[in-house]
Amino acid sequence: MLVEHAKPKFDTSQVSELVKRLFSLTVTPKDIRPLPSYDDQNFYVAPAEGGEFILKILNTEDSKNPSMIEVQTYAMTFLHQNGLPAQTAIPNNSGQLMSLEEMDCGYGSQKYLVRLLTYLPGVTISKVPLTPELLYETGKMAARMDEVLQKMEHRHLGVLLREEFMWSLSNLVLLEAYLNVLDGDPLQEVVKSVIHHYKTFVQPKRSSFRKCINHGDFNDLNVLVQPDDNGGYKISGILDFADMNSGYYIHELAIALMYMMLEHPNPIEVGGPVLAGFESILPLSEVERECLYLLVLSRFCQSLVIARYSVALHPENAEYLMISSKKGVKILQDLWKLGKEQVEKIYLIC
Repeated sequence: MLVEHAKPKFDTSQVSELVKRLFSLTVTPKDIRPLPSYDDQNFYVAPAEGGEFILKILNTEDSKNPSMIEVQTYAMTFLHQNGLPAQTAIPNNSGQLMSLEEMDCGYGSQKYLVRLLTYLPGVTISKVPLTPELLYETGKMAARMDEVLQKMEHRHLGVLLREEFMWSLSNLVLLEAYLNVLDGDPLQEVVKSVIHHYKTFVQPKRSSFRKCINHGDFNDLNVLVQPDDNGGYKISGILDFADMNSGYYIHELAIALMYMMLEHPNPIEVGGPVLAGFESILPLSEVERECLYLLVLSRFCQSLVIARYSVALHPENAEYLMISSKKGVKILQDLWKLGKEQVEKIYLIC
């Protein structure tokens, strides 16, 4: 969402009125807690009538594509029905799972899609120690999720092709138009090199990848965990389906690997357990395995470049936008220096 003033900026009093009008639930500002979001606005709400929910107000750009949001909402329900810990949408007073609301949050009257989602307990995986066991379960969950999503049927599945979507790993070359945000930064040469290797090594092999529907953002802030009975943690929630796209199983694995690296004191050690967990459900082909290293680097490049550009548009959200970027620069540089062969050896022994 690389558009100025697209991200909503509503206050708690406006949220209180919205929840009352759309869902007949009573919440005062003290019952509302803002939650972080990259492009949208999320609020925890605890109405007087009981229960806990998440109010999600989409940015103006995504709100122009209700078919996409319909598919994302259905995907959440489909995963939930198949035993995976995903949120579901609550019908509003009109019986609809989402509504397009024309409101003013300081940028003039604009239209925003609004949904009320079930609340999932737990904390983000970024807040707990990433043990080998939890990393294994993370890889396993990513594979199970894509395996289930691939069975999903919906009249609007075609919207997931998203040929110009910046966050799709199929579209890495779109970053070239934004590399000026790295002018004067040595990181620019690393990103250029990764894109070059992607073009020459990954793109020619893509036709051999197994296709699927990707969640597309299985990251350290979109995975919730709770304590288990063995003194560790179990995955209790999968959040944020805004980046869903038609992709490949290997893409989901690369994305999960990249974000788990951000939270580990020794990032390179993440690879082995996550890969083992993923392959317990979906063993990689030789071609997919050959491309994994560059796809992980590609996701680092997407995160770093898009974050830099987004901060220029939304400086007020800089702290959240740069979460991945701050840690990611060093990890990307280290992985690039180590090289494909050395990284793959470490993945196999961890």
